[in-house]
Amino acid sequence: MLNLTTVAPLLQNSGVYGPVTATLDWCELNHQFSPYVAEMANTFSNFFTVGLACPGSREVTREGLPMRYILGYWGVALVGLGSFLFHATLLFEAQLADELPMIYVGSMSLFLLFDNKPGYGLHTLRTKSLIALLALFDVLFTWSYMVNRNPIYHQVIFATLVLSTVFRITYILQFTAAAQRIPAKKRAMIANFFSTGAGLFAFGFFVWNMDNVFCARLTQWKVALGWPTAFLLEGHSWWHVLTGLGSYYMFIGIQCITLCTKDDPNNYTVQTSYGLPHVRRTRIKSI
Repeated sequence: MLNLTTVAPLLQNSGVYGPVTATLDWCELNHQFSPYVAEMANTFSNFFTVGLACPGSREVTREGLPMRYILGYWGVALVGLGSFLFHATLLFEAQLADELPMIYVGSMSLFLLFDNKPGYGLHTLRTKSLIALLALFDVLFTWSYMVNRNPIYHQVIFATLVLSTVFRITYILQFTAAAQRIPAKKRAMIANFFSTGAGLFAFGFFVWNMDNVFCARLTQWKVALGWPTAFLLEGHSWWHVLTGLGSYYMFIGIQCITLCTKDDPNNYTVQTSYGLPHVRRTRIKSI
């Protein structure tokens, strides 16, 4: 078995961006293949997330659904692009381009779920108040994270947003009068999409943590196995893939339940194209 000291110099490689300034570094060997890309697999695995957001945004546009859902997909794509820059450079500024959009997208999901009264305008007191709270939260978090650069802080806040989204969608489905207007089969479909997404998210978190815990052993295996096959052992790259797909399924659930509670649930269905589910109109209706 290889000794980790034989690969330790690779972990310290620097690229054209200078020393690592990010508060996090991952198990993938740094600048192994290029001085311009610090972590090859962790960088390019983000194309999967961006690739999911593109057809999602296209379908929302084609169906003429509210702009808020397009912004949601753009937010997911922004997370992928920010993560691309982060893993390519390992600079703190690029880390912010990854981590801050994660918080913004998470908080926007809660906005969508709480703004579940009929209508999609921005003129009601409830909607205005929610937008103000959303903006205040994002500004305060951005400021506090710049002051306190502890990645655990970011992870706790992000996990809180995800869990709050789970609780909110469960509450809407089980305890609100608006949800009772949704046929039972469609409610089950919404719950299935959201639980599938949450399950993928949780499994991605597990894989990421196994990558952290067993990094030394995995690095030995990767060096022994050789590349490109060794890319399959990059646990954080699998986190990108699993959470990208999980976020997509969760957002489909959020789209379904908010459209069905704000409008007639018979106006919307879910169909598959590009191998992915998409919310579609069942008949023409302007909103």
